Amino acid sequence: MTCCGDRTRAGSKPGNAAPGRAAGPATRSAAIADATPCERVRFEGGPSHVGTFRPEIVADGEGIVRKVRLQPFLVDAVPVTNARFAAFVAATGYVTESERFGWGPVFSGLLPEAERIASPGPAPWWTARDGACWHAPEGAESDVAERAGHPVVHVSLADAQAFAVWAGGRLPSEAEWEHAARGGLEGDPRFPWGDREPDDRDFTPANIWQGRFPDENSRLDGWFGTSPVGSFPANGAGLHDMAGNVWEWTADPFRIRSLSKAAKSRNAKAREAGERVTKGGSFLCHRSYCYRYRIAARSGTAPDSAASHTGFRVFYDA
Repeated sequence: MTCCGDRTRAGSKPGNAAPGRAAGPATRSAAIADATPCERVRFEGGPSHVGTFRPEIVADGEGIVRKVRLQPFLVDAVPVTNARFAAFVAATGYVTESERFGWGPVFSGLLPEAERIASPGPAPWWTARDGACWHAPEGAESDVAERAGHPVVHVSLADAQAFAVWAGGRLPSEAEWEHAARGGLEGDPRFPWGDREPDDRDFTPANIWQGRFPDENSRLDGWFGTSPVGSFPANGAGLHDMAGNVWEWTADPFRIRSLSKAAKSRNAKAREAGERVTKGGSFLCHRSYCYRYRIAARSGTAPDSAASHTGFRVFYDA
């Protein structure tokens, strides 16, 4: 998966960050803490499916359609915000993995040009930034004081799971996530709003990239990085940001259900890395580059991955 670069942080750290060193409490974010639960949407369960009959990225396994039967569940109408995560940290003293690592990957376009350091490999638009974590998304000197209502980012799988347990919920299965994203639409819709393709001219139903990635973004949708949750229309069930804004963790291990040699090789790498499925795409997605803001699109992400476009939402047993 190349749209997000090397998203695992095992091994060496950049700069002077010490492995395992905690960054301390997020004191600068205490003022925005708000534990108020957001609206939840109930789904009654029943027959559903995973995947699409119209795959775009076959190598990801999105074209392998499986029928499933779901139990009733509830889901937050929006991703977890900085304010809710700040309340969780204030209540528990939790220290995220990014804080313990001492750094995080930041999309270079969010940084002053002089501070951008291209990452090696196929995704040079990432900069390894000392101090980058949920309450300092662009590095040690940044903060979320003006972004209380934006989705929390720089959260790993363990971070998301810890918050979900605190909130009385859990992370979803991929099947639950896709069922919720369809929001009651029948058949095999491509997006949470239907089949109309977002464009760079006049239809911007989600926070994704507009222009030539990674150098030019017209910001036609009004945003360059994350946007406040709920800034774009909800799907038919009342869920916002099921496409774009931030990637969302699921509980499912990444697996391609195919007997092909390529799939077996990919599955072996995913098992070794402990990858989980992430869904929904992010503000960096564009059809020409990372066409993964579709419902069936999926990515395999290492559990310690946490970047400036990685967040989550909470699901609940009904």
